[in-house]
Amino acid sequence: MTLSLTLPVAGGALAPYALRGSTPARPPAGVRFNRIAYSAAHVVADPLAAVDPWLQSAVDWDATIGYRRHLWSLGLGVAEAMDTAQRGMGLDWPTSLELIRRSLDAARDVPGALVASGCGTDHLDLDAVKSVDDVIRAYEEQMAAIEALGGKLIVMASRALARVAKSPADYERVYDRILRQAKQPVVLHWLGDMFDPALAGYWGTKDVDAAMATALGIIAAHPDKVDGIKISLLDKDKEIAMRRRLPPGVRMYTGDDFNYAELIAGDGHGSEQTHGQSDALLGIFDAIAPAASAALGELAQGNVEKFHAILGPTVPLSRHIFAAPTRFYKTGVVFMAWLNGHQSHFTMVGGQQSTRSLQHFAELFRLADAANLLEQPELAVRRMKTLLALHGVEA
Repeated sequence: MTLSLTLPVAGGALAPYALRGSTPARPPAGVRFNRIAYSAAHVVADPLAAVDPWLQSAVDWDATIGYRRHLWSLGLGVAEAMDTAQRGMGLDWPTSLELIRRSLDAARDVPGALVASGCGTDHLDLDAVKSVDDVIRAYEEQMAAIEALGGKLIVMASRALARVAKSPADYERVYDRILRQAKQPVVLHWLGDMFDPALAGYWGTKDVDAAMATALGIIAAHPDKVDGIKISLLDKDKEIAMRRRLPPGVRMYTGDDFNYAELIAGDGHGSEQTHGQSDALLGIFDAIAPAASAALGELAQGNVEKFHAILGPTVPLSRHIFAAPTRFYKTGVVFMAWLNGHQSHFTMVGGQQSTRSLQHFAELFRLADAANLLEQPELAVRRMKTLLALHGVEA
């Protein structure tokens, strides 16, 4: 029997919609990937906690770690306590550190599980930050806490640094200090201002090419301390240009949630493998995990056409989830987890379930169906109807 429901369409009207997709593809058992693939994972809020959601974070730890086990079971790594987890956007540093601790503990029970953890300066009061030295001390504090747990670092872009730095030299000073101290190679993180307006002008300039040159210079000075760099600029040409200029062995982790399929597949440029393809550190992989895993499995076996056939239909969904204002993409990621039964509610840290419209959710539902990403279609329809009813749509 065909599943159907009534959904809003453009202009505020309602129209019947019949599901046409199938359940997600799954990777063949035992397939290993030939790309490193991290999913920046979301946190599951505790809807029963007696907190003020805009001011305090309450996490359902069992559901949150359970979702990480789901990602690991699909062969994906977890990029922990990143912006997808609402880091600095509802999730504070003490809760982030507890999240990192619990995730690392859980990973020890999963052979081959990858975890890299966000290290930043978000515990600072921005109004109290007066100098680059304040930023360095803040990075060092989080770095020491994560490394004490045995964690690998993702050195996150710093709002505080963007605020007090006066030139590219200030960035060079901060990153030189951090990289010299790192116990193991780190992943650097360049997050564009479409994701976080407070990061405008990162690396000391609003000129993207000049900023790239500064970042590349920092990496070139410490190639043994940099595993790779994740850039999230939503500009595939900038990513490819930077990828081709990285030192040998330093990886480009695509953070381009608009063009990830072609960037991961690569163009085969150059004699260095890492110059011709991107690895992945993506928020969208949280929402499309089964398809991402199946596609990467096909790519590892040389089935490039199958890779694109599975992953290509997910790109329109990703572009919708990450549509401007891009910083609200976490709402779509959590909505997908709820539709697919990975959490029992659609409540977010910071109350951010309210950042997107019913029209947005309706189109997300249609695109998820078209991309074969509804894992339990009957459940997804019931939950979509619940959301519709909360918005006064009873049809």
